[in-house]
Amino acid sequence: MALIMKYIDSMHHYMDKYGDPRTKDWPLMSSPLPTLALCLGYVYLVKVLGPRLMENRKPFQLKNTLIVYNFVQVVFSAWLFYEIGVSGWLTGHYNFRCQPVDYSNHPKTLRMVHACWWYYFSKFTEFFDTFFFVMRKKSSQVSTLHVIHHGCMPMSVWFGVKFTPGGHSTFFGLLNTFVHIVMYTYYLFTALGPQFQKYLWWKKYLTALQMVQFILIMVHAFQLLFIDCNYPKAFVWWIGMHAVMFFFLFNEFYQTTYKAHKLKREAALAAKKREAELLLQQQQQQQNGHVANGSANGGSALSNGTGNKAADYYVRGDLPAEMELTQRPTTNTTRPTTAQ
Repeated sequence: MALIMKYIDSMHHYMDKYGDPRTKDWPLMSSPLPTLALCLGYVYLVKVLGPRLMENRKPFQLKNTLIVYNFVQVVFSAWLFYEIGVSGWLTGHYNFRCQPVDYSNHPKTLRMVHACWWYYFSKFTEFFDTFFFVMRKKSSQVSTLHVIHHGCMPMSVWFGVKFTPGGHSTFFGLLNTFVHIVMYTYYLFTALGPQFQKYLWWKKYLTALQMVQFILIMVHAFQLLFIDCNYPKAFVWWIGMHAVMFFFLFNEFYQTTYKAHKLKREAALAAKKREAELLLQQQQQQQNGHVANGSANGGSALSNGTGNKAADYYVRGDLPAEMELTQRPTTNTTRPTTAQ
């Protein structure tokens, strides 16, 4: 126990020495332990406790709740995108090649620092995505990718706010908030009901957009390994490797979900085509069989008709006109009587 306490004291000393003093006393910023506890609690709740509590309950509908939640997330993400943009990236003051962290108290710099903390806070609000899946018993949505993504992000962003709130790493937040505007807009239309399904044809492109996001983050982060930039290399690897991990996880999801659906759709079309061909063959066989039977039956009818008419002639003595039957002349074999 003493060893654990010594380790915790050393960690706090390191945080106080190297952490950004501007965020030291902000909520959840004094130590990583509260954030870690919330992340672990999230995983336990959505993978163990939540499904257990919902096991014998009917799923909640939550339609109005989802509409409000997704609308709020769209607005929140749009505001974060705006704040990160006007604090640096969209003003021309930030350099996409290399942007060191500004540790001054300049108003625009502090605006970026506050935007970083609110971006960190937004990672907790996204927990409700999974909570609602559990309450609605959408267990297929609570995938490994989903839980890893949401469970890791608060802890990952915490280090950025603690040590480097601003600078090069905030490009990640700029892209991510833009993607979330699009993503929660999609969820909002989904929650509004089936009448909006026809507008959601672009679902698979949303996953593709997320993968493009991670590629851009990788390139933007790893370029600092090849140029001289006053930015901590540890955070270059931290951000870059997160992007690599999430890219492969999302790519696996894309391949599993959309490629499998494509193969299933192609198989269904092929089955329908085979069924149509089989039906056509059966119809042709029926038509051919009808013609053959008709010829045979017609011949029998003609034969039977001829026989019956001939029989009628010998019984009634009236020869049908259409039959070319001739009566042979009768030969008189009686010898004539002569007078004696």
